[in-house]
Amino acid sequence: MNTANDMMLEVPAYSENESFVRAAVGAFAVRLNPTVEELADIKTAVSEAMTNAVVHAYPKEAPGRVIIRVRVLAGNVLCVEIEDNGCGIADVEKARTPFYTTGPVEERAGMGFVVMETFMDEVEVFSAEGRGTLVRMIRRIGAGE
Repeated sequence: MNTANDMMLEVPAYSENESFVRAAVGAFAVRLNPTVEELADIKTAVSEAMTNAVVHAYPKEAPGRVIIRVRVLAGNVLCVEIEDNGCGIADVEKARTPFYTTGPVEERAGMGFVVMETFMDEVEVFSAEGRGTLVRMIRRIGAGE
């Protein structure tokens, strides 16, 4: 693909929007001709990022908004960004530790970032307390061929 292509969605941070965002990003990614496994990996990582925004970004206030940006980059690369303007993450490295959660242990496994890192080639997390979080995920389509 010589021409860059992108899309942007903005949805309220409601759990019922997770499946919509997952499907929309998956539909956008299809243009790169991913395998079924690659597409499932992308959709799983998007689900985790969106769920993190829904559950953790706006814990003490009415749900805010989540912005989803998806771009096709050179070399059959998909870039997905999930951004909120919520409470932010105090310690990003700690939050990326397996089994770490700020939610009730009986409700949360603390594996969201681990899942994202497992299914995507690159995951970057930018966050500031009181200002929100941006999760950027990169997946090279056809890299295993």
